[in-house]
Amino acid sequence: MSIKEVLKDPKVKIIDVRSPMEFQGGHVVGSINIPLNEIPQKVSEIKSMEGPLVLCCAAGARSGQAIYFLQEQGVKDLHNGGGWMDVQWAQNSES
Repeated sequence: MSIKEVLKDPKVKIIDVRSPMEFQGGHVVGSINIPLNEIPQKVSEIKSMEGPLVLCCAAGARSGQAIYFLQEQGVKDLHNGGGWMDVQWAQNSES
């Protein structure tokens, strides 16, 4: 399933794993900022989120690390959106 298709799910949550300073510089509207270094402390909170989770960062490397870690913790329905601008583009593009 493509990121574009995942983003059509009304329950989708977008988690941006960049630093708060990077996040303030621009982010996908409605996304949640959980920096990569805070992911281990937020596993319970992330597990409780309903719907698919799309993780993004600047280019996809940090979100990939977060997904790998979260999968090891048993979190399901995770998708690497890559860079936040790619996610924003996919979210706003037609069909």
